[in-house]
Amino acid sequence: MPTGIILVVIFTLVTLLAAYGVIRSLREKNFLGVLFGVGTVAVFGWFTIMTVIHHGYPVAH
Repeated sequence: MPTGIILVVIFTLVTLLAAYGVIRSLREKNFLGVLFGVGTVAVFGWFTIMTVIHHGYPVAH
């Protein structure tokens, strides 16, 4: 399995779990959790988008 696909899947999972954490932190009014969750979504979401753009999906040879 090409490395690019594995990387996209891992980055996407981390982004989705962080987005879930942001929603949960908002419900519990945990503002530090929201801050770190939004930062994680921003960074890993950016990595996901850039990996798909750079490597393509499926991976361009």
